[in-house]
Amino acid sequence: MLFSVLTIDTPSLGDRSYLVHDGTVAFVVDPQRDIDRILALLLEHGVRLTDVFETHIHNDYVTGGLALAAATGAAYHVNAADPVAFDRQPISEDQTVAVGPRMRMTAIATPGHTHSHLSYALTDASPGTQAAAGGRAALDRAQAVFSGGSLLYGVTGRPDLLGPEHTHDLARHQHESAHKLAALLPDAARVLPTHGFGSFCSSTPAPGITAESTMGYERTTNPVLNLDAEDWIEALLAGLDVWPAYYAQMAPANLSGPSAPDLNLPALADAGELRRRIEVGEWVVDLRHRTAFARGHAPGSLNFGIDGPFATYLGWLIDWGTPITLLGDTPEDVSLATRELGRIGIDHPVAHATGGPQDWSDRPLAGFATATFPELAQVRHHREVVLIDVRRVKEYDAARIPGALNLPLHDLPRRLHEVPSGEVWVHCGGGYRASVAASFLIAAGREVVAIDDDFANAALAGLLDRNVAVG
Repeated sequence: MLFSVLTIDTPSLGDRSYLVHDGTVAFVVDPQRDIDRILALLLEHGVRLTDVFETHIHNDYVTGGLALAAATGAAYHVNAADPVAFDRQPISEDQTVAVGPRMRMTAIATPGHTHSHLSYALTDASPGTQAAAGGRAALDRAQAVFSGGSLLYGVTGRPDLLGPEHTHDLARHQHESAHKLAALLPDAARVLPTHGFGSFCSSTPAPGITAESTMGYERTTNPVLNLDAEDWIEALLAGLDVWPAYYAQMAPANLSGPSAPDLNLPALADAGELRRRIEVGEWVVDLRHRTAFARGHAPGSLNFGIDGPFATYLGWLIDWGTPITLLGDTPEDVSLATRELGRIGIDHPVAHATGGPQDWSDRPLAGFATATFPELAQVRHHREVVLIDVRRVKEYDAARIPGALNLPLHDLPRRLHEVPSGEVWVHCGGGYRASVAASFLIAAGREVVAIDDDFANAALAGLLDRNVAVG
């Protein structure tokens, strides 16, 4: 490609934004809310931002598009059909935007993830090129397509986020949109999606490459381009899983025109204040790694380690609007957590503290044991324990330990009363969710052992139900 494409990863949410420039001017596609990352790149590369493009009204993060346009004077391109509450440069099917003298972005209607989803094809309009005229006629020379939540790597964006009454129609549109892109664009065109890198906006986890792809590669490998509509829709709908509850908050926030987040650290809190906040039902969130949390923590605090999918699971489990206090080893950990929360619209944590649990509690510390799946197998030979599996239902149905009660993590806070009496062992697929669950259970007064182990080791320990197929 003749232009520089800078990928801005947000791995905690499974998304990518893109900054593209020709050495002088630049555009951005689907920016995350923390726009300081983009502003720093513009400065580093010495280019001027002229245009910001949204592929759709996002459901998994709060956009930084409006704030970025305001900060730089760039034109903000949002589908004319989207009922936004702010001024933008409306864009529609087949409209081409000139970005500087050479870059052209042509909008392609690709409904399926949302009703008004757009993809954008990038062409080179340098004098003498066959694409200089721009428009749909030039798309067979496109260098890249920014496909948002339409065509992803090996899969597509999910069609069910707007409600069950729209799911089947959107799935059909998704199939049609993928074939439309395949018909318009050359094999060499890079495919640059926003979702598909761990985001729950992907219909299923991407099965193949996750670094880069082209239209030619997707033509030969992506099921949406190799199955007829009915077979593909049936397989797609059968594979859909739950999505985080906070998604319901994202589209309204994005339609209203969100500001840039406040990334300043919240006020400091001492041990007495932390205890009071816990006692009135606020969330005091310990950001440390799960092994440190298990060794000792402020009683009643909850463990969402900043080393994992922190914002996804915190946003999924919390009652929206609950005040949050952040506890971290360092101010940098708290700062990162504040950034992550801002990306999903949780602004202004009420307080923070750093140091360690001895600084955060005016009572004896709480803690719990951790174990492995082989240790669970040994224990079950000698005594009964309550085993809770906090993976999602589809994970549980694919492979499970006999006798395990499936209480998916996203349901657990509201279903704690269903946990049988006795010593509770809790597991997930790798340890992160099990520690989150353990923090809720111990806060509720239960005796807990968290299994900090890869679920693959459950099979090696002979624990799996032999009547259930694995994977």
